[in-house]
Amino acid sequence: MKSIILFRHGKSDWNANYHEDHNRPLSDRGVKAAKKMGKYLHIIQQKPNLVISSIALRAKATAQIAKKYGDWDADLILEKRIYESSVNELINILNEQKSVIDLICLVGHQPTLSSFIFEMTNSSWVKFQTAAMARINFNIENWDELKIGEGKLSWLKKPKEIDLDSHDYYAIR
Repeated sequence: MKSIILFRHGKSDWNANYHEDHNRPLSDRGVKAAKKMGKYLHIIQQKPNLVISSIALRAKATAQIAKKYGDWDADLILEKRIYESSVNELINILNEQKSVIDLICLVGHQPTLSSFIFEMTNSSWVKFQTAAMARINFNIENWDELKIGEGKLSWLKKPKEIDLDSHDYYAIR
């Protein structure tokens, strides 16, 4: 089985001084949410084997912060094709990954992440908020076997739904 954790970048700072959308940084709220979601994956024992992030500053920072605070022992690949990508482009990126990797975290943007969930799982449209995560499982052995409509949405979590001081999150595993 192969699994993907989709991770939308944290809330960005629209008031920051940046010259293009690509360089928009995280807000304080975005940093806090990235820390929380990183810790969350650690607590539920679903840390990724590999993190592939958009090169946009807000996505890259989200991935780096979550990786650090969640103590993820995973390589981080910055992938320019994720920024302004399509579902097919995300599939192409995943198809290139080694079969020894079972759990990949993709850090990216809307509306592509909602489209990915919709198309890959044949589920209803979900509004994928900033710093939200979703896990999709595929009954495949190799990443190049990934097909539209064959994924199963395991869970979808928003930062505000997670209380790291509670023990309720253990039931998700």
